[in-house]
Amino acid sequence: MLVTIDPASPQTLAEQIAASVRRGMAEGTLRRGDRLPSARSLARTLDINMHTVLRGYQILKEERLIELRPGRGAVVTVEAPGRALVVEACRHFVSLARRTGMTAPDIHALLTSHLEAPRNDGTTA
Repeated sequence: MLVTIDPASPQTLAEQIAASVRRGMAEGTLRRGDRLPSARSLARTLDINMHTVLRGYQILKEERLIELRPGRGAVVTVEAPGRALVVEACRHFVSLARRTGMTAPDIHALLTSHLEAPRNDGTTA
């Protein structure tokens, strides 16, 4: 698995690590049951602090994309790449909305309006 970071990016290193893993899931190079590199080895490879890697893994755990198992490390838990794609798109959407000046209530209202809008088949979400 290839994890890349860009020190010049406005995104934190932990967020970049999480995004790299999500991309791997979305592209199908990471599948359910695959183990991620240990935080220590990935930190050494990227020449960053191990706690930064752990923060990236914690983001993925909170998104329910991986499990952190004592003695086994970080393990991919998603069955299909769809969830990883949606999580990445959502994070991008929220970041873009905030950069354009939208507040959290504005973003929430926009999402709610789209969730409640009729779908192509005439039903609502």
